[in-house]
Amino acid sequence: MQEAQGMHRVQRLLRAEQVGKMLGIDRSTVYRMSENGQLPALKIGRQWRFPAEQIERLLEAHSGDLAAQATQTESGRRALLMSVGDAMPLIELSAQILGVMVVVTDMDGEPVTEVVNPCAWFSEQSGDPELLAECLSDWKQLADDPDFDMRFRTGPRNFDCARAFIRLGSQLIGMLLVGGIAATEDDPRALYRLSAEGRARVLSSLPVIAARVSRLVAGLASDVSVLSSKSNEE
Repeated sequence: MQEAQGMHRVQRLLRAEQVGKMLGIDRSTVYRMSENGQLPALKIGRQWRFPAEQIERLLEAHSGDLAAQATQTESGRRALLMSVGDAMPLIELSAQILGVMVVVTDMDGEPVTEVVNPCAWFSEQSGDPELLAECLSDWKQLADDPDFDMRFRTGPRNFDCARAFIRLGSQLIGMLLVGGIAATEDDPRALYRLSAEGRARVLSSLPVIAARVSRLVAGLASDVSVLSSKSNEE
């Protein structure tokens, strides 16, 4: 009887955010480790869930390796923060050419740049704390979403956005987000209105721009590493 009860015991499952906090790594690393089999995980719909007992055993066995990954994650975020100044001319020009508003966030969905080229409606509403809270929540969900397909998503305020990831090597360290795009033709708000060709151009350009920002980050991270090595030698 006890064996039967054990077989039917409900397995405790964790969310990616919980696993990240336990292991000291960001959500992007959690998703990447899940995809390549380094973490025990189940995919329920489009969401990853993690068996708590197996994660706890992994934490006990590999705490040193996970701490090293946490250090790498923090280094990636610092490199992103240091690089956004150099990337801003590219981001501003891209926003103007594509006719969208753009923001760069880290992998917690926290913005590391101002919103560039905001549409008139967003500028008028920018002082609304509820709008900002909804945007931050939506950006966090986008960072948590392991879907790498380039597509438009309709956010909580019913305008469209899309995102591409910024990388440092194989590590996801940030997102390049475009938004402020009317989801329907009859939306009366002063949002950006893109033709089918304009939307396709945004989706094809976004990963190219993100890759360019990624190269800027990698170059700066390499320069900082060289300077740090020279300083240690001296």
